[in-house]
Amino acid sequence: MELFEVAEPGAGPYGVAVGGDGGVWFTLVHSGEVGRLAADGTVERHGLGAPGCGPAVITAGPDGAMWFSRMRDHRIGRIDGDGKADSFALPTADAGPYGITAGPDGAVWFTEMNANRIGRITVDGEVTEHPLPVAGAFPSLITAGPDGALWCTLNQADAVARIAVDGEVTVHRLPTGGTAPVGITTGTDGALWYVGIGGGLVGRITVDGRVTEHPLADRAAKPHAIAAGPDGRLWFTEWGAGRIGVLAPDGHLDGHPVPGEGSEPHGIAVAPDGTVYAALERGQIARLAAQA
Repeated sequence: MELFEVAEPGAGPYGVAVGGDGGVWFTLVHSGEVGRLAADGTVERHGLGAPGCGPAVITAGPDGAMWFSRMRDHRIGRIDGDGKADSFALPTADAGPYGITAGPDGAVWFTEMNANRIGRITVDGEVTEHPLPVAGAFPSLITAGPDGALWCTLNQADAVARIAVDGEVTVHRLPTGGTAPVGITTGTDGALWYVGIGGGLVGRITVDGRVTEHPLADRAAKPHAIAAGPDGRLWFTEWGAGRIGVLAPDGHLDGHPVPGEGSEPHGIAVAPDGTVYAALERGQIARLAAQA
């Protein structure tokens, strides 16, 4: 495992995504910046002109730029490869945007934690919002599913929701109370995979709602984010344990401790070649070869 110093302690690396340019883009949730880590370890940081905006989750957009949620000033941000950033206000006040992903329809989709809605934004900034049918669900991370729809975790409802591109929502309740799912990704097996920060587990849900659970040996590990590798392995951050976990296709669970104290791994991403990147809130990006 390699560790790259990308920010001073307190800046808060949080979300991470691999861009179409091969760079590893990350958010600095506390300092209000977006950064890029190159393959040679070079780091660039770009201020957003609003130190308290709270950039959280970041994704590669359909237009070649990176898109990210600004959860504290309730905007959606965009940054291009040259570091030019702009943002779009949301129509719902105090929406609390958080999870974000490129959709199958050429738009960007995101969750609104505080407003209990799922949002859609076009590349020119037009926003549509879809209310969830479960009150106080606290929608968290979101991903494009294998079925042409969007899927997101409902952290406070112990559920996973499917959102069709026309806004129709289907809610699938999870079998374990207190799961509190956060991270979600589409696996190479045609199913959705999620992690339960409260339940200490990795779950698999098929597009018709069938759930299989894989409890972690350390149920207090607080798994936060999850990403699928090209070989079928699922990589996830264990925020409470300072580890990067992995679930193999045969069901075997393993974990890779992050050296040092207080790493607080949050976001995770897997590059097309299988290299794993995790954002460590103490100021680093971890890089882990997939064969590790």
